[in-house]
Amino acid sequence: MEYVSALVPPVVMAVFFIGLIVTIVKSQGGDKKAKEDAAVDAALARAEATRQSGGVQHEAGA
Repeated sequence: MEYVSALVPPVVMAVFFIGLIVTIVKSQGGDKKAKEDAAVDAALARAEATRQSGGVQHEAGA
């Protein structure tokens, strides 16, 4: 019976990991993809604008 208790944790972790991978794969693409892409593009645009405005202030102060 010790072998059963030794195998249970890795098997449980493997099942949860497989479930996570399946969920990630299923959530890719479709109608959600455009929404996720738009959110990423907006975040990148904000970061780029912040970086550029910070760089202009830094250059003006130097």
